[in-house]
Amino acid sequence: MRKSIVPLLVCFLACFLTSAFAADQEAPSPEPNTKASGRVETAGTVLDEIQAAPDERIPEEVLGSAECVAVVPSLLNAGFVFGGRYGKGVASCRTPKGWSAPAFFTIGGGSFGLQIGGQATDLVMLIMNKGGMDNLLSSQFKLGADASAAAGPIGRHAAADTDWKMRAQVLAYSRSRGLFAGLELSGAVIKQDKGSTREFYGRMVPFKTALEGNIDPPKEAYPFLSSLAKWAQEAAR
Repeated sequence: MRKSIVPLLVCFLACFLTSAFAADQEAPSPEPNTKASGRVETAGTVLDEIQAAPDERIPEEVLGSAECVAVVPSLLNAGFVFGGRYGKGVASCRTPKGWSAPAFFTIGGGSFGLQIGGQATDLVMLIMNKGGMDNLLSSQFKLGADASAAAGPIGRHAAADTDWKMRAQVLAYSRSRGLFAGLELSGAVIKQDKGSTREFYGRMVPFKTALEGNIDPPKEAYPFLSSLAKWAQEAAR
């Protein structure tokens, strides 16, 4: 009797393990992290709101000349706080196929110009030339040392006497309490946010792979990329 039960138990266990393995193989991949996805969406909103302003905005010719755009949006309880000199953002670069898949980064340290005690602020950085883009692709660089940075001009069009094309590899802007202005950045370190990258893509994607357009952007990237495409197209008119 005991001998007849053993084969049945072995058969049952084999069937169970086979079913469990199949279920695991068919399980859907996890959805992108909501915090990372939310940052991408908010970055698009920040850019839309800034560029929708009639007089205080990034000049069309400046935005139209940028190789890459990086945005650090204000986030509840985790925004870019000047006193803490730390924030998380998302960047995209121009490629032959359009704007690249987003790359996630952190920025911290250094001096951020006027200190607005504890006030959460939106930060926008434009990488203006190949030198600045090469620094961005390196996954870590220091503003003012590896890449020159300056406050960007504002207004629908840059004044004729501004030398923004020659001034810096990175032009920076800030928005706080509705005030939008160029921002001096010095000593701030930008590096890849590996945690957010893994959460958004489900795996590690190198900065260079994303920003050179070697990976297709997921649908969660569209709010930011659509905003970039819209304002870049308007600037090109």
